[in-house]
Amino acid sequence: MTANTNTQAVEPIDSQRAYTVLICDLVGLRFGPDGKPDPSEVRAHIEARGGRFHATALGDKAGLEQGRVHFFYQPDLSTREELIDAAGDGRYDAVIAAATFLPAETVFPLAGVRIGAGTGNMGSRSWGGGSGEGGTAVLMNTPGINSRATAQMVMKAILKVLPDLPVDLLHDRVARGAFDTGRELRDFPTEKLEGKTIAIIGYGNIGREVAKLARAFGMRVVIHARPRHRDWIEAEGFAYAADLGDAAESADVLSVHVGLGKQDAQTGRYANAGFIGADILSRMSKGAVLINYDRGELVDVAALGDALDRGQVRHAAIDADLFRDASTGNLSGPMLPYLDLVEKHGARLELLPHAAADTDHPSRVAGARQAVDQIFDVICRKSVTNAKGTVPEGYLSLGATTPPGIGPVTARDLRKLTADECAELADLCERQARLWKTLSIALPDERGKVIAEQGEELVRLVNGFCILAESLNLRGPYQ
Repeated sequence: MTANTNTQAVEPIDSQRAYTVLICDLVGLRFGPDGKPDPSEVRAHIEARGGRFHATALGDKAGLEQGRVHFFYQPDLSTREELIDAAGDGRYDAVIAAATFLPAETVFPLAGVRIGAGTGNMGSRSWGGGSGEGGTAVLMNTPGINSRATAQMVMKAILKVLPDLPVDLLHDRVARGAFDTGRELRDFPTEKLEGKTIAIIGYGNIGREVAKLARAFGMRVVIHARPRHRDWIEAEGFAYAADLGDAAESADVLSVHVGLGKQDAQTGRYANAGFIGADILSRMSKGAVLINYDRGELVDVAALGDALDRGQVRHAAIDADLFRDASTGNLSGPMLPYLDLVEKHGARLELLPHAAADTDHPSRVAGARQAVDQIFDVICRKSVTNAKGTVPEGYLSLGATTPPGIGPVTARDLRKLTADECAELADLCERQARLWKTLSIALPDERGKVIAEQGEELVRLVNGFCILAESLNLRGPYQ
């Protein structure tokens, strides 16, 4: 479910004012006729809502049409200096960003929306930084939009090295006709992913999606999260680890999905920075795989280098921002420290420029459209969806929304059930209950006959209930 995804015009806004919104990331990943990423789907959504889309920076605000929300598309902004120059004076009322890091010096008097879940990159002081604790503006996100895309990329990273079959080498030899299966295949033993242990740090939308995929591959899933999640983690059939070190113990794979946490106002350091350090890496199985498709700062890079030196970590996949100043060529961003590992460990590294969640065009468009709707809600109704941190006085919080099947089951999901759907679920449960009751009271020598006559129907009913519950978004923790 997304916030206000209809494309009808919203309530009239202040006719004496023009509102301005900066979009500083791509809102379309598919290439258009001009060979560039195409924002037309989001542009059409903005215009259907009565807004105006500008493929330029904001110039003279006095010349803008009053009574409209104007969106200025500037996806090439990346460096700290560029962003402060563009938005350090509060000329934009709000901002929509994805991976771009907004420094504290940027000012957005009304709101900011991050396309995606974590808001560590939303550093503007207008809402108190990435945690959204403080300030006078609203900080929001679009949780769940890219959860499946990220989770699938995590599994892709795992499958590159586990099982460890040298696919490229074998392909090359087969393509040249230089292989004999009978004599040579024995020289290429491999392991199954099934039975391996994955430690997942964090039970948010992405962590949970990774857990579901890992289980589908037969992996043992251990999740470290806050104690309040324990009951639901175990209810879904995963193992819970209260301590981070216990989660990492003998893990073959460790995947991080917790976000940066709160930022210290004095030091600027995030609460979770470097928390995957030497102790955690040493507790994993020898030759383990580390995946950080969250935030680059979460891993102690020096400790990772030592672990790679010792073979404690055989492969590390990192997804983090890397920015390059167009005029000087200088690099910045949380990926920068990892580049020091490339010369020595390049073959055992996979470094992505915060791209793991950006491989899916429909997800990016859906997230951008939702962000547009959230901006309209703030401006037109002073209502807030998916708020992060504190909601300033005068705004109404409408709670959280996620796409169908992502995140927890909510009271809203149950209220959406139709009478027919409730009746179908009830019928499946009642028919199952009758058959289970029959089996429970049957004498041992009679159970075989019951199963022969009704076993197939019972399994069909079980499958039918599971499929229907999944389609109605009734699987998972309840919130």
